[in-house]
Amino acid sequence: MYDIIVLGGGHAGVEAALAGARLGNRTLMVFGNYSRIAHLSCNPSIGGPAKGIIVREIDALGGQMAKAIDRTLLQIKMLNISKGPAVQALRAQADKIAYPEFMKDVIKNTPGLEYLEAYIVDLIVESGIVKGVVLENGKKYFSKAVIISSGTYLSSRILVGQTVREAGPDDERTTKQLSGTLRQLGFTILRLKTGTPPRIKRSSIDFSKMKPQEGDSVFRCFSHETQEMLPYEKQEKCYLTYTTEETHRIIKENLHLSSMYSGLVEGVGPRYCPSIEDKVVRFADKSRHQVFLEPESLFLDEMYVQGLSTSLPVELQETIVRSVPGLENAVISRYAYAIEYDAIDPRQLKTSLESKLVKNLFFAGQVNGTSGYEEAACQGLIAGINANQIIKNKPPLVLRRDEAYIGVLIDDLITKGVKDPYRLLTSRAEFRLLLRHDNAETRLIKYGYKIGLISQARYQGYLKKREMIDNLIEKTREIKVRPKPETNEYLELNKKMPLNKQITGFDFLKRPDIDFLNLEEILGIKFNLSADIKEHALIEIKYSGYIEKEYKEAKKLARMESRKIPIDIDYDAIPNIAYEARDKLKSVRPETISQASRISGVNPSDVAILLVWLEYKK
Repeated sequence: MYDIIVLGGGHAGVEAALAGARLGNRTLMVFGNYSRIAHLSCNPSIGGPAKGIIVREIDALGGQMAKAIDRTLLQIKMLNISKGPAVQALRAQADKIAYPEFMKDVIKNTPGLEYLEAYIVDLIVESGIVKGVVLENGKKYFSKAVIISSGTYLSSRILVGQTVREAGPDDERTTKQLSGTLRQLGFTILRLKTGTPPRIKRSSIDFSKMKPQEGDSVFRCFSHETQEMLPYEKQEKCYLTYTTEETHRIIKENLHLSSMYSGLVEGVGPRYCPSIEDKVVRFADKSRHQVFLEPESLFLDEMYVQGLSTSLPVELQETIVRSVPGLENAVISRYAYAIEYDAIDPRQLKTSLESKLVKNLFFAGQVNGTSGYEEAACQGLIAGINANQIIKNKPPLVLRRDEAYIGVLIDDLITKGVKDPYRLLTSRAEFRLLLRHDNAETRLIKYGYKIGLISQARYQGYLKKREMIDNLIEKTREIKVRPKPETNEYLELNKKMPLNKQITGFDFLKRPDIDFLNLEEILGIKFNLSADIKEHALIEIKYSGYIEKEYKEAKKLARMESRKIPIDIDYDAIPNIAYEARDKLKSVRPETISQASRISGVNPSDVAILLVWLEYKK
């Protein structure tokens, strides 16, 4: 008898299993192939816009992804550095061999975590409560909670040109029976599609025709516990090139041979990561598209071709690749393909990621309609935490939209559902200035500590750091910057606006293009603090007005989140609600007034009627 059984060894499964075991639960992780644990089946990178912030949030809650990428990366850089802090995020090139090996080592050395190479074909459900799983050999394993994180392996098939074969990523075995089980339990099954580009032998590429893309020369890391990183001089380069008019001509003339355009594909593909055929058709006015060459591993003579995802026949892939500058003599080591698979409608989940249909059954990752390693990992972590919470009769961890990108992601999934693979974007977060890469610990570490995934030592270290940030900000309020001749001479020399009156250091730092170095040089003082603390304090100072405004809006949201809606409410009994709103409310079954207000088709007048009804029933 286990406490938690996790189906799947991908990024969601790994975080779910680790969280479950670390919280004292006897946990069993079941997967089809040991060598595929934490495998980077598509792009060899972790992070990016919004996604990089999610990795930091995972770390602040006590997850593993941030530490794994810090230990195994090939390059790291901060994106959007010239823009505001709300859109800045880390992105790292991962070593495709080292990253999963690191995760396997963590799994093998986690007390209470067992793993089994097998295929689950059925769930044991009694009186609406999941009790365990059934393997294809008929053997049964019982548990108090089950987490399904099956990735893109549910009834999946690979498509290349006019050929179709039943298989999971990289021709791994697919899982077919489980989709039928979920249908029988009442789950709505969606058909989605994604794809991957060809891989090219590094030795066959002419990099002289491409623009190098280097990492940052300053120290950067995802986990706040990381002390050492791969030195800048040892980091690998990526390269930028472009498609050509010849590339586009070849694609346009052969669209009928693409799996996607020939009618073979049943699933809906990702809107924000389209195939090269899709880009050529949808953006016909563009004469070229970016193509990035990214190293896969120090142990492989292979580069990932980001931007050339396709389902065209292999012979055409050769022609397309060689029409790109620098790839004229390229040798393809692995061909591109499209893959379609089953997923569930995530609107059938609670905010905890527990199913509404079967008690103690959780779902996490691409089976919920998301795309990306980071989105999967954070769902796995939340599912693992909440499986522990439900077993121990504790309230679930539910993150609000103003607290975490994880909260935005889960709320979007369970409230709006998906039509195509969901990708997290900064534009999806209405409080993105509160959800910055620098303050993930400030927002979330208290939850990780309270639940038990963050150690006492780390939490005390964070509190000390937070105290230093607060003290630094308070000190700037006490410092006076006077419009002395030498001060204005310094400012004019550095092409900054001179002072015409005395101001505080706090107000001085709020000025454009001013940082702590300027303040130190003008006053002849030195703040003996780390760059990380200064950066955090500077952001809070510069954007204090905007941050305060967002906090006020977030408080309004929090009040609406606290107003619960009974799960068994009879919407048909509420008069005057619009027909569309009634239908959507019955379908989604929102847990709070705030969630109800975000459902498409539910208007403010419907929410007002619902509030009056709740008061009346109370």
